[in-house]
Amino acid sequence: MKYVDEFRDPKLIEKAAEEIRRLADPKRHYRIMEVCGGHTHSIYRFGLQDLLPENLELVHGPGCPVCVLPMGRVDDGLRLAQNPQVILTAFGDMMRVPGQMGTPLEMKARGVDIRMVYSPLDALKLAEKNPAREVVFFAIGFETTAPSTALTLLRAKKMGIPNFTVFSNHVNIIPAMRAILDSPDMRLDGFVGPGHVSTVIGCRPYEFVAREYSRPVVVSGFEPLDLLQSLVMLLRQLNEGRAEVENQYERVVPWDGNQAALAAMAEVFELRPFFEWRGLGFISQSALKLRPEYAPWDAEARFEVAGVRVTDPKAAQCGEVLKGVLKPPQCKLFGKECTPEKPVGALMVSSEGACAAYYNYVHRAELVSGD
Repeated sequence: MKYVDEFRDPKLIEKAAEEIRRLADPKRHYRIMEVCGGHTHSIYRFGLQDLLPENLELVHGPGCPVCVLPMGRVDDGLRLAQNPQVILTAFGDMMRVPGQMGTPLEMKARGVDIRMVYSPLDALKLAEKNPAREVVFFAIGFETTAPSTALTLLRAKKMGIPNFTVFSNHVNIIPAMRAILDSPDMRLDGFVGPGHVSTVIGCRPYEFVAREYSRPVVVSGFEPLDLLQSLVMLLRQLNEGRAEVENQYERVVPWDGNQAALAAMAEVFELRPFFEWRGLGFISQSALKLRPEYAPWDAEARFEVAGVRVTDPKAAQCGEVLKGVLKPPQCKLFGKECTPEKPVGALMVSSEGACAAYYNYVHRAELVSGD
Protein backbone atom coordinates (compact mmCIF):
# COMPACT_ATOMS: atom_id res chain seq x y z
CA MET A 1 0.00 0.00 0.00
CA LYS A 2 1.62 3.24 -1.11
CA TYR A 3 2.46 5.80 1.57
CA VAL A 4 1.93 3.37 4.46
CA ASP A 5 4.19 0.34 4.03
CA GLU A 6 7.14 2.49 2.96
CA PHE A 7 6.91 4.47 6.18
CA ARG A 8 6.78 1.31 8.33
CA ASP A 9 9.72 -0.48 6.70
CA PRO A 10 11.73 -2.02 9.59
CA LYS A 11 15.07 -1.58 7.82
CA LEU A 12 14.45 2.11 7.12
CA ILE A 13 13.18 2.64 10.65
CA GLU A 14 16.28 1.06 12.18
CA LYS A 15 18.47 3.14 9.86
CA ALA A 16 16.72 6.34 10.99
CA ALA A 17 16.96 5.31 14.65
CA GLU A 18 20.68 4.66 14.21
CA GLU A 19 21.09 8.11 12.70
CA ILE A 20 19.30 9.64 15.71
CA ARG A 21 21.60 7.80 18.11
CA ARG A 22 24.60 9.01 16.10
CA LEU A 23 23.43 12.62 16.11
CA ALA A 24 22.44 12.77 19.79
CA ASP A 25 25.44 14.39 21.46
CA PRO A 26 26.01 12.47 24.74
CA LYS A 27 27.00 15.74 26.42
CA ARG A 28 23.54 17.22 25.80
CA HIS A 29 19.99 16.47 26.88
CA TYR A 30 17.40 17.18 24.18
CA ARG A 31 13.77 17.97 25.07
CA ILE A 32 11.51 17.88 22.00
CA MET A 33 7.77 18.52 22.18
CA GLU A 34 5.44 16.73 19.78
CA VAL A 35 2.61 19.24 19.64
CA CYS A 36 -0.03 16.98 18.09
CA GLY A 37 -1.93 14.30 20.02
CA GLY A 38 -1.85 12.14 16.90
CA HIS A 39 1.94 12.12 17.12
CA THR A 40 1.78 11.10 20.79
CA HIS A 41 -0.52 8.24 19.84
CA SER A 42 1.85 7.07 17.06
CA ILE A 43 4.93 7.28 19.30
CA TYR A 44 3.39 4.96 21.89
CA ARG A 45 1.53 2.74 19.42
CA PHE A 46 4.71 1.93 17.49
CA GLY A 47 7.02 1.94 20.53
CA LEU A 48 9.22 4.64 19.02
CA GLN A 49 10.36 5.90 22.42
CA ASP A 50 12.22 2.60 22.90
CA LEU A 51 14.37 3.34 19.83
CA LEU A 52 15.62 6.67 21.10
CA PRO A 53 18.71 7.40 23.19
CA GLU A 54 18.15 8.30 26.83
CA ASN A 55 19.27 11.88 26.33
CA LEU A 56 16.49 12.52 23.76
CA GLU A 57 13.30 13.22 25.71
CA LEU A 58 9.93 13.54 24.02
CA VAL A 59 7.46 15.89 25.70
CA HIS A 60 3.76 15.64 24.92
CA GLY A 61 2.05 18.86 23.86
CA PRO A 62 -1.44 20.39 23.93
CA GLY A 63 -2.55 19.24 20.48
CA CYS A 64 -5.50 17.07 21.52
CA PRO A 65 -8.66 19.22 21.27
CA VAL A 66 -10.70 17.11 23.69
CA CYS A 67 -7.91 17.33 26.27
CA VAL A 68 -7.70 21.12 26.33
CA LEU A 69 -11.47 21.74 26.57
CA PRO A 70 -12.30 23.02 30.08
CA MET A 71 -15.02 21.27 32.09
CA GLY A 72 -17.16 24.41 32.12
CA ARG A 73 -17.62 24.31 28.35
CA VAL A 74 -18.67 20.65 28.57
CA ASP A 75 -21.28 21.61 31.17
CA ASP A 76 -22.46 24.52 29.01
CA GLY A 77 -23.13 22.04 26.21
CA LEU A 78 -24.94 19.66 28.54
CA ARG A 79 -27.16 22.48 29.81
CA LEU A 80 -28.11 23.26 26.22
CA ALA A 81 -29.01 19.61 25.77
CA GLN A 82 -31.39 19.74 28.74
CA ASN A 83 -33.66 22.05 26.75
CA PRO A 84 -36.38 19.61 25.55
CA GLN A 85 -36.49 21.38 22.18
CA VAL A 86 -32.77 20.73 21.58
CA ILE A 87 -31.00 17.79 19.96
CA LEU A 88 -27.32 18.12 20.92
CA THR A 89 -24.90 16.53 18.43
CA ALA A 90 -21.20 15.87 18.93
CA PHE A 91 -18.25 13.85 17.66
CA GLY A 92 -17.61 10.49 19.29
CA ASP A 93 -14.57 11.83 21.16
CA MET A 94 -16.80 14.24 23.03
CA MET A 95 -19.27 11.63 24.27
CA ARG A 96 -17.06 10.45 27.16
CA VAL A 97 -15.57 13.79 28.21
CA PRO A 98 -16.53 14.48 31.83
CA GLY A 99 -17.88 17.80 32.99
CA GLN A 100 -19.14 18.51 36.48
CA MET A 101 -22.60 17.33 35.35
CA GLY A 102 -21.25 14.06 33.95
CA THR A 103 -20.45 13.07 30.38
CA PRO A 104 -22.63 13.47 27.28
CA LEU A 105 -22.92 9.68 27.19
CA GLU A 106 -24.19 9.57 30.78
CA MET A 107 -26.68 12.34 30.06
CA LYS A 108 -27.87 10.41 27.01
CA ALA A 109 -28.41 7.35 29.22
CA ARG A 110 -30.64 9.52 31.43
CA GLY A 111 -32.87 10.23 28.44
CA VAL A 112 -31.41 13.53 27.22
CA ASP A 113 -31.43 13.75 23.41
CA ILE A 114 -27.69 13.72 22.61
CA ARG A 115 -26.55 12.11 19.38
CA MET A 116 -23.12 11.23 18.00
CA VAL A 117 -22.35 12.43 14.47
CA TYR A 118 -19.39 11.88 12.17
CA SER A 119 -19.41 15.38 10.71
CA PRO A 120 -21.14 18.74 11.19
CA LEU A 121 -22.91 18.04 7.89
CA ASP A 122 -24.62 15.06 9.57
CA ALA A 123 -25.94 17.46 12.20
CA LEU A 124 -27.23 19.81 9.49
CA LYS A 125 -29.05 16.91 7.80
CA LEU A 126 -30.58 16.01 11.17
CA ALA A 127 -31.91 19.57 11.42
CA GLU A 128 -33.51 19.24 7.98
CA LYS A 129 -35.27 16.05 9.08
CA ASN A 130 -36.44 17.53 12.39
CA PRO A 131 -37.79 21.00 11.58
CA ALA A 132 -39.71 21.17 14.88
CA ARG A 133 -36.53 20.70 16.95
CA GLU A 134 -33.39 22.79 17.46
CA VAL A 135 -30.25 20.88 16.43
CA VAL A 136 -27.06 22.15 18.10
CA PHE A 137 -23.63 20.96 16.93
CA PHE A 138 -21.00 20.91 19.70
CA ALA A 139 -18.05 22.00 17.55
CA ILE A 140 -14.60 21.10 18.79
CA GLY A 141 -11.14 20.90 17.31
CA PHE A 142 -8.20 22.89 16.02
CA GLU A 143 -7.87 24.30 12.51
CA THR A 144 -8.09 20.68 11.34
CA THR A 145 -11.85 20.45 11.88
CA ALA A 146 -12.83 24.13 11.84
CA PRO A 147 -13.07 24.24 8.01
CA SER A 148 -15.75 21.52 7.95
CA THR A 149 -17.77 23.47 10.51
CA ALA A 150 -17.32 26.63 8.44
CA LEU A 151 -18.44 24.94 5.22
CA THR A 152 -21.49 23.52 7.00
CA LEU A 153 -22.43 26.96 8.27
CA LEU A 154 -22.04 28.39 4.76
CA ARG A 155 -24.43 25.72 3.53
CA ALA A 156 -26.90 26.29 6.38
CA LYS A 157 -27.00 30.00 5.55
CA LYS A 158 -27.38 29.37 1.82
CA MET A 159 -30.20 26.86 2.41
CA GLY A 160 -31.81 29.08 5.05
CA ILE A 161 -32.10 26.29 7.62
CA PRO A 162 -33.31 28.06 10.78
CA ASN A 163 -33.14 25.25 13.36
CA PHE A 164 -29.40 24.48 13.13
CA THR A 165 -26.82 26.16 15.38
CA VAL A 166 -23.17 25.66 16.28
CA PHE A 167 -21.71 25.84 19.81
CA SER A 168 -18.18 26.75 18.77
CA ASN A 169 -15.24 25.48 20.79
CA HIS A 170 -12.72 25.60 17.96
CA VAL A 171 -9.24 26.65 19.06
CA ASN A 172 -6.04 27.77 17.33
CA ILE A 173 -2.70 26.05 17.82
CA ILE A 174 -0.36 29.02 17.35
CA PRO A 175 -1.44 31.00 20.48
CA ALA A 176 -1.11 27.79 22.54
CA MET A 177 2.45 27.27 21.31
CA ARG A 178 3.29 30.87 22.13
CA ALA A 179 1.84 30.42 25.63
CA ILE A 180 4.06 27.38 26.17
CA LEU A 181 7.10 29.25 24.88
CA ASP A 182 6.36 32.14 27.27
CA SER A 183 5.86 29.83 30.25
CA PRO A 184 8.47 30.12 33.03
CA ASP A 185 8.60 26.28 32.99
CA MET A 186 9.69 26.27 29.32
CA ARG A 187 12.70 24.00 28.85
CA LEU A 188 12.13 22.79 25.28
CA ASP A 189 14.77 22.61 22.57
CA GLY A 190 12.45 22.21 19.58
CA PHE A 191 9.08 21.14 18.24
CA VAL A 192 7.70 18.36 16.08
CA GLY A 193 5.06 20.49 14.36
CA PRO A 194 1.49 19.18 14.11
CA GLY A 195 0.73 17.41 10.84
CA HIS A 196 -3.05 17.62 10.75
CA VAL A 197 -3.35 21.32 11.63
CA SER A 198 -0.58 22.15 9.17
CA THR A 199 -2.51 20.69 6.25
CA VAL A 200 -4.78 23.72 6.76
CA ILE A 201 -2.53 26.51 8.05
CA GLY A 202 0.71 25.41 6.36
CA CYS A 203 4.22 25.94 7.79
CA ARG A 204 4.58 29.70 7.61
CA PRO A 205 2.69 30.44 10.90
CA TYR A 206 5.46 28.63 12.86
CA GLU A 207 8.21 30.97 11.64
CA PHE A 208 7.85 33.13 14.76
CA VAL A 209 9.07 30.16 16.87
CA ALA A 210 12.40 30.14 15.05
CA ARG A 211 12.63 33.92 14.65
CA GLU A 212 11.59 35.06 18.15
CA TYR A 213 12.45 32.05 20.34
CA SER A 214 15.34 30.46 18.42
CA ARG A 215 13.68 27.02 18.50
CA PRO A 216 13.45 24.78 15.40
CA VAL A 217 10.15 23.35 14.18
CA VAL A 218 9.79 20.36 11.84
CA VAL A 219 6.26 19.65 10.62
CA SER A 220 5.85 15.88 10.62
CA GLY A 221 3.68 13.08 9.31
CA PHE A 222 2.32 10.33 11.52
CA GLU A 223 3.99 7.13 10.39
CA PRO A 224 7.02 5.80 12.30
CA LEU A 225 9.50 6.83 9.64
CA ASP A 226 7.91 10.30 9.42
CA LEU A 227 8.49 10.92 13.11
CA LEU A 228 12.02 9.51 13.16
CA GLN A 229 13.00 11.55 10.09
CA SER A 230 11.62 14.65 11.82
CA LEU A 231 13.77 13.96 14.87
CA VAL A 232 16.82 13.55 12.63
CA MET A 233 16.04 16.93 11.04
CA LEU A 234 15.61 18.56 14.46
CA LEU A 235 18.86 17.11 15.84
CA ARG A 236 20.78 18.30 12.79
CA GLN A 237 19.44 21.83 13.32
CA LEU A 238 20.20 21.80 17.05
CA ASN A 239 23.72 20.44 16.57
CA GLU A 240 24.44 23.05 13.91
CA GLY A 241 22.96 25.87 16.01
CA ARG A 242 20.19 26.51 13.51
CA ALA A 243 16.56 27.36 14.27
CA GLU A 244 14.38 27.03 11.18
CA VAL A 245 10.98 25.76 10.14
CA GLU A 246 11.22 22.64 7.98
CA ASN A 247 8.54 20.52 6.37
CA GLN A 248 9.03 16.76 6.61
CA TYR A 249 5.37 16.19 5.62
CA GLU A 250 5.68 17.78 2.17
CA ARG A 251 3.55 15.07 0.55
CA VAL A 252 0.53 16.46 2.41
CA VAL A 253 1.34 19.89 3.86
CA PRO A 254 1.61 22.91 1.52
CA TRP A 255 3.92 25.61 2.90
CA ASP A 256 1.21 28.28 2.69
CA GLY A 257 -1.66 26.03 3.74
CA ASN A 258 -5.01 25.22 2.19
CA GLN A 259 -6.29 28.55 0.88
CA ALA A 260 -9.86 27.34 0.27
CA ALA A 261 -10.15 26.07 3.84
CA LEU A 262 -8.63 29.24 5.28
CA ALA A 263 -11.05 31.37 3.20
CA ALA A 264 -14.07 29.43 4.50
CA MET A 265 -12.89 29.88 8.09
CA ALA A 266 -12.31 33.61 7.56
CA GLU A 267 -15.80 33.99 6.11
CA VAL A 268 -17.53 32.39 9.12
CA PHE A 269 -15.28 32.83 12.17
CA GLU A 270 -13.53 35.60 14.06
CA LEU A 271 -11.18 35.44 17.04
CA ARG A 272 -12.46 35.50 20.60
CA PRO A 273 -10.66 38.04 22.83
CA PHE A 274 -9.95 35.29 25.36
CA PHE A 275 -10.64 31.57 25.74
CA GLU A 276 -9.88 29.20 28.59
CA TRP A 277 -7.70 26.16 27.86
CA ARG A 278 -7.59 23.26 30.25
CA GLY A 279 -4.22 23.29 31.96
CA LEU A 280 -3.03 26.45 30.21
CA GLY A 281 -5.55 29.00 31.53
CA PHE A 282 -6.91 31.91 29.51
CA ILE A 283 -5.07 32.59 26.25
CA SER A 284 -5.89 35.71 24.24
CA GLN A 285 -7.14 35.35 20.67
CA SER A 286 -6.80 31.58 20.81
CA ALA A 287 -10.30 30.44 19.82
CA LEU A 288 -12.95 31.01 17.18
CA LYS A 289 -16.48 32.33 17.49
CA LEU A 290 -19.05 32.93 14.78
CA ARG A 291 -19.11 36.33 13.08
CA PRO A 292 -22.18 38.53 13.76
CA GLU A 293 -23.50 37.75 10.25
CA TYR A 294 -23.89 34.14 11.41
CA ALA A 295 -25.67 34.96 14.70
CA PRO A 296 -28.85 33.07 13.61
CA TRP A 297 -26.71 29.89 13.54
CA ASP A 298 -24.71 30.70 16.70
CA ALA A 299 -25.87 28.67 19.71
CA GLU A 300 -24.32 31.21 22.09
CA ALA A 301 -26.44 33.95 20.50
CA ARG A 302 -29.64 31.91 20.19
CA PHE A 303 -29.64 30.26 23.64
CA GLU A 304 -28.65 31.22 27.14
CA VAL A 305 -25.17 29.84 27.82
CA ALA A 306 -24.15 30.17 31.46
CA GLY A 307 -20.39 30.26 30.88
CA VAL A 308 -19.70 29.02 34.41
CA ARG A 309 -16.10 28.11 35.19
CA VAL A 310 -15.55 24.68 36.72
CA THR A 311 -12.36 23.83 38.56
CA ASP A 312 -10.66 20.58 37.58
CA PRO A 313 -10.40 17.83 40.21
CA LYS A 314 -7.53 18.92 42.48
CA ALA A 315 -5.72 15.61 42.32
CA ALA A 316 -5.71 15.44 38.50
CA GLN A 317 -2.53 16.97 37.08
CA CYS A 318 -3.59 17.37 33.47
CA GLY A 319 -2.17 20.87 33.30
CA GLU A 320 1.33 19.81 34.28
CA VAL A 321 1.25 16.96 31.76
CA LEU A 322 -0.06 19.26 29.00
CA LYS A 323 2.81 21.69 29.59
CA GLY A 324 5.35 18.89 29.63
CA VAL A 325 6.26 19.43 33.29
CA LEU A 326 5.12 15.89 34.25
CA LYS A 327 5.03 12.59 32.39
CA PRO A 328 1.65 10.75 32.44
CA PRO A 329 2.63 8.11 35.04
CA GLN A 330 3.86 10.86 37.36
CA CYS A 331 0.27 12.09 37.88
CA LYS A 332 -1.08 10.93 41.27
CA LEU A 333 -4.24 9.47 39.71
CA PHE A 334 -2.68 7.72 36.71
CA GLY A 335 -3.66 4.05 36.46
CA LYS A 336 -5.48 4.18 39.81
CA GLU A 337 -8.53 6.43 40.03
CA CYS A 338 -7.99 7.56 36.42
CA THR A 339 -8.09 4.94 33.64
CA PRO A 340 -9.43 4.91 30.05
CA GLU A 341 -12.47 2.97 31.31
CA LYS A 342 -13.18 5.59 33.99
CA PRO A 343 -11.27 8.77 33.16
CA VAL A 344 -11.01 11.60 35.68
CA GLY A 345 -8.81 13.88 33.63
CA ALA A 346 -9.33 14.84 30.00
CA LEU A 347 -5.96 13.43 28.94
CA MET A 348 -7.28 9.95 29.68
CA VAL A 349 -10.47 10.38 27.63
CA SER A 350 -9.33 10.81 24.06
CA SER A 351 -7.23 8.16 22.35
CA GLU A 352 -4.92 11.04 21.38
CA GLY A 353 -4.51 12.15 25.00
CA ALA A 354 -1.02 11.57 26.35
CA CYS A 355 -2.27 9.64 29.39
CA ALA A 356 -4.57 7.34 27.39
CA ALA A 357 -1.83 6.63 24.84
CA TYR A 358 0.70 5.85 27.56
CA TYR A 359 -1.82 3.72 29.48
CA ASN A 360 -2.89 1.67 26.44
CA TYR A 361 0.53 1.05 24.90
CA VAL A 362 2.98 1.12 27.82
CA HIS A 363 1.18 0.71 31.14
CA ARG A 364 -0.97 -2.26 30.04
CA ALA A 365 2.14 -4.02 28.69
CA GLU A 366 3.91 -3.44 31.99
CA LEU A 367 0.95 -4.86 33.89
CA VAL A 368 0.96 -7.99 31.73
CA SER A 369 4.72 -8.49 31.98
CA GLY A 370 4.79 -7.65 35.69
CA ASP A 371 7.52 -5.00 35.22
